[in-house]
Amino acid sequence: QLSLFRFTVKRPFSTSHSSVDSKEIKKFQLLAHKWWDEEGEYAALHSMNDIRVPFIRDTLLSMSSNYHLGNPLSGIKILDVGCGGGLLCEPLGRLGASVTGIDPVEDNIRTADQHKSFDPVLAKRIQYKSSSLEEIVGESMETFDVIVASEVVEHVADLETFIKCCSQVLKPEGSLFITTINKTQLSYVLGIVVAEKIMGIVPEGTHEWEKFVPPEELECLLESNGFSVKTVSGMLYNPLLGSWSWMESTSLNYAVHAVKAGAWAQSHTTDTPPETDIQQHSATAGTA
Repeated sequence: QLSLFRFTVKRPFSTSHSSVDSKEIKKFQLLAHKWWDEEGEYAALHSMNDIRVPFIRDTLLSMSSNYHLGNPLSGIKILDVGCGGGLLCEPLGRLGASVTGIDPVEDNIRTADQHKSFDPVLAKRIQYKSSSLEEIVGESMETFDVIVASEVVEHVADLETFIKCCSQVLKPEGSLFITTINKTQLSYVLGIVVAEKIMGIVPEGTHEWEKFVPPEELECLLESNGFSVKTVSGMLYNPLLGSWSWMESTSLNYAVHAVKAGAWAQSHTTDTPPETDIQQHSATAGTA
């Protein structure tokens, strides 16, 4: 979700909680009450659920031999980093997962808590916490089966610290799902000029092109921090239809699925993890 994890490069684990950017906190606080307006500022994130939820669900089911009819993700502990108002937490909870959503914007958490309270089932399966990722590392080492960081990494200042923290709270062989925006000329024109300044698809000032992350860079960071990248799939938003679809090109938005090394692999790590050709990962996952 459009959330505000900013890590300081010099003091990534500062006890003063200075890792969260106060300017972005204020910016998103103004929109905190609008998360569940499907026609409002977060309309594109609502419709993104149509592809990101099946992508997460189908990928996890393909890795598991345990199927729970009606609750396919039952027994899976998911951490949604930068959960915003809970737009992704709720559908994952409905699939049976136990979901923890964290976000440094207290008003976002307040909105998310209020919305889940309308559904007794979700109220039991989802818990929210106003926190940054590094603040929960100490209490949550190797706690989660799955981490989701959707539309978050383009808001962090120290991406390597972010990835390291993800690895620390994820169980061995756990899955990390990321959706974000590539750093290309096309993403600047469509993602900022058109989407923010012309069409108003997202609020102006939401993104900084300098912070967009190329998939090659993200994959390199993941591999060097003990992850194996399994899928890199391009995503395309059609503003006229208000819908998302998968595509081969990653020149705009893209989704990544990576798996943390198992316990044995972690104790037998090599100096140079094998490189993976990003072109081998096709945009076939999650089309159900």
